[in-house]
Amino acid sequence: MADETTTQGDQSVPMNELPQPGVGGANRAIDFLLDVPLNLTVELGRTRMLVNDLLQLGQGSVVELTKIVGEPLEVHVNEKLIARGEVVVLNDKFAVRLTDIISPKDRLDKLT
Repeated sequence: MADETTTQGDQSVPMNELPQPGVGGANRAIDFLLDVPLNLTVELGRTRMLVNDLLQLGQGSVVELTKIVGEPLEVHVNEKLIARGEVVVLNDKFAVRLTDIISPKDRLDKLT
């Protein structure tokens, strides 16, 4: 059998050097994914306003949001809902305690 190669990035890699399923291969594939950047957003609530109203905002203005006090916050990764949580204070900073993780099945159901 000829020495098969594939292109990975800007270089050719022999097929026998690609991550293989099984011992060690899966770990290398997962390690590769650990450095993929994601956008994480925590949503307190939403509102709609006219441009004129937006321009009138100043220091001390209050913007009313759609969520009520105590309602869970939504946690989005790359604009997809993945969890819900609550605001907590940790070392004098705001943080989010996850209270509900959206199952992969529920996430897929929302796409259809």
